Amino acid sequence: MAAVAAKQKDFKDLGVEFFATSIDSVFVHKVWNEDELSEMVDGGFPFPMLSDASGEAGRLYGCYDEELKLDLRGRFIIDPNGVLQAAEILYAPVGRNIEEIIRQVQAFQHVAKTGGAEATPAGWAPGKSTLKPGPDLVGKVCEEWNVDEAF
Repeated sequence: MAAVAAKQKDFKDLGVEFFATSIDSVFVHKVWNEDELSEMVDGGFPFPMLSDASGEAGRLYGCYDEELKLDLRGRFIIDPNGVLQAAEILYAPVGRNIEEIIRQVQAFQHVAKTGGAEATPAGWAPGKSTLKPGPDLVGKVCEEWNVDEAF
């Protein structure tokens, strides 16, 4: 969460609304933010922290572990129309890559901006080549896609 907080400006510049949810109470969130997160990032976590004490939200998104009775680390990209575009669920020992989340948001925004006329291949970043999906691309992806640019 400190890594997300450190990229607050990047998320804001992309128009991303961000929030965190866990089974912890709002009181635990407050203490954790004041005593730990604020030590890692100036000002602490700048986004809403919601309590999912019953695990209901975690169950809806498939990240609640019934045996452990906790929400796993889930990351969900939901577009402005409320459509889930991407999901990632990780067990606690593995952290997320914030730069990759930002890249994915940029890719989804680019595809939406083109109305689906362009697709972003693996490794795509703003300014790199895209693909034009359709019958003309079938059998020609290797000609169109610059693999060197992707990796």
